[in-house]
Amino acid sequence: MRTNITVSLDAALLREVKVLAARRGTSISALLSGQLEMAVREDQAYESAKQRALSRLGKESDLGWQKPSSRDALHERV
Repeated sequence: MRTNITVSLDAALLREVKVLAARRGTSISALLSGQLEMAVREDQAYESAKQRALSRLGKESDLGWQKPSSRDALHERV
């Protein structure tokens, strides 16, 4: 289902958008629709990546660290 919307643009910008759409062989509506779809997909991909990263941060990882036996052992130079 498609729904019409109204967009207000500066007259100079509208002229440039018309030229751009004509160069691409499409309509202003199709040009805007494509750009909006891309913005939504990018946002969804970002949110998905963020959730995966946060999930990984929440899991414990064994990094092989062991508590030193004493303060001297902690500051021991090798």
